[in-house]
Amino acid sequence: MQHTIAIIGGGNLGASLAEGLLNSDFVTPNQLWVTKRNVQTLQTLKEKGVQITNNNLEAISSADYIVLAVKPFQVKEVLQQIQPVLVPGKHVLISLVTGVWMKDIREIVGSEIALFRAMPNTAIAIQESMTCICASEVTEGQQKVVTDLFNQLGKSVFIEEKLMDAATVLGACGTAFAMRYIRANIQGGIEIGFSAATASLIAAQTVKGAAELLLIKKTHPEQEIDKVTTPKGCTIAGLNEMEHQGFSSSLIKGVITSYRKILDDM
Repeated sequence: MQHTIAIIGGGNLGASLAEGLLNSDFVTPNQLWVTKRNVQTLQTLKEKGVQITNNNLEAISSADYIVLAVKPFQVKEVLQQIQPVLVPGKHVLISLVTGVWMKDIREIVGSEIALFRAMPNTAIAIQESMTCICASEVTEGQQKVVTDLFNQLGKSVFIEEKLMDAATVLGACGTAFAMRYIRANIQGGIEIGFSAATASLIAAQTVKGAAELLLIKKTHPEQEIDKVTTPKGCTIAGLNEMEHQGFSSSLIKGVITSYRKILDDM
C-alpha cells in the first residue's frame, strides 16, 4: 500500500491493529504512526520501526488514513483537536469508537471528510476479526483500501449504519457467547474423562474447524450437522437433549436481550 496510516490511540485495540497490519505486510513500519499519551508502552512497536508520538497533529500531518481508536469519552476532545488540520480529499477518517455515530463525528469534522465507521472484535489481535463497516462520502478507491485493510485482520463486511448495534451483538458479544459454549463443552469433556488441557484443545479446535467449514464451503450449518448425525446415533441424541433443554432458544434470547440492552442505554 502506498498510503500512510495514523492510529490515534495506541491502547489494546490500536496496538493490535498496528501489529496486525505489520504482520500481514500491508504496510511497512515507516508507513505507520501510532499515538498515545504514554508512549513508553509502545516500545515494542517503536523497536519495529513504527513512528510513535504523543502528538496527534504530528501523526496526522504525515498520514492519509486516520484510524480513531480512542475511548468514547475521549472522542469529542480528539476530534476537536484534529479537525483544523483535516484536509478534504486527502484525509480519510476511520472511527473504531463504539457507540459513536457518523452524524456525531460529522458535527465536528464537517461534511467533506471521507468517513468510515468500523467495528472489529477482539480476535483482531490474532488477525481473525470479523469487522463490520459502514461509510459516508467515500470514493470507490477509498472503500477498496479500507476493505483491504480490515481483510488483513480477518474478514470484513459492509453494512448499513443502522445495523451497527446489531453487529455489535452478533460480532462482538458473539465472541463471548462462543467462548461460553466452548467452556461448557470443556466442562462436559472433563466429566466424561478428559483432562482440562486436552478437553480445551479438542473443544477449541473443533469449533474452529466447524467455523472454517462454513466459511470455506459456504454451506448452511444444518448441511454440516446432517453429515455427523446418523439414525439412532449419539450425535442426534445429544442434539435433541440440548434442544429439549432450550439450547437454541436460550442463545437466540441472549442475542436479542443484548441488542435490547444497547437500545435501552442509548
